[in-house]
Amino acid sequence: MYDLEQFGLHYADMNALIADSAAFLRTTLDPAGKQPLDEPVTLCAPIPHPKQDVLCLGINYAAHAEEASRFNGEAFGGERPKAIYFSKRVHTASGDGDPIPSYPGLVDSLDYECELGVILGKDAFCVQPEDAADYIFGYTIVNDVSARNLQTAHKQWYFGKSLDGFTPCGPCILTADEVAFPPALDIRCTVNGELRQDSNTSYLIHGIAEIISELSRGMTLCAGTIIATGTPSGVGMGLEPPQFLNPGDTVVCEIEGIGALHNTVE
Repeated sequence: MYDLEQFGLHYADMNALIADSAAFLRTTLDPAGKQPLDEPVTLCAPIPHPKQDVLCLGINYAAHAEEASRFNGEAFGGERPKAIYFSKRVHTASGDGDPIPSYPGLVDSLDYECELGVILGKDAFCVQPEDAADYIFGYTIVNDVSARNLQTAHKQWYFGKSLDGFTPCGPCILTADEVAFPPALDIRCTVNGELRQDSNTSYLIHGIAEIISELSRGMTLCAGTIIATGTPSGVGMGLEPPQFLNPGDTVVCEIEGIGALHNTVE
């Protein structure tokens, strides 16, 4: 653990650091400045309060498209030649170890979705695909928790994706310089130790450069914006029969190079 103030870096939160990311990434953090942990610490989400809604990709792995269509053809089937975009309202992003609320009486089909989150390091507008990598600060894990009954009943996904506690993120940010672009990282999810999702981010249908370029054509994506790039197959609704989350279930989302995000349903 480093106390950034020892290096002359004074940031109120991660959004402020990302806004000054060019200066931060030029700073050498001398290992001699590391501080011992005298007491346990709690890892918050890397960005507890995103400046804008988290931007999300739906049906962005081919195998997930197939399982989603099997679950509900009306909601998830059909030809989709263009990327599916939606957003998640985030009051406060959950961190590693935080609970996932189950909302009895409101939600009867609670589901998980392990996703690679892309974090922008500077404002992006009209970005060309070949320049997209220059706008990325780093990567994190996003569990796009979903209430399937709300998602399908309302004919759009915003409500069923945006309940409080439905955006666990973390456990950290892997800065973009630590991995080749586009990242080809193993992505896995277990529920109570059972492997459910096992894929690689190289299988994205719509890649990160395409996503950033297309979304920035007509709107400014602010520094600190989180883009959840979609989930691979193996979500609860895609199993036969479907297996949704219940109180006491522990979900662990893992992405190579970033770590593991642990959350238990309450």
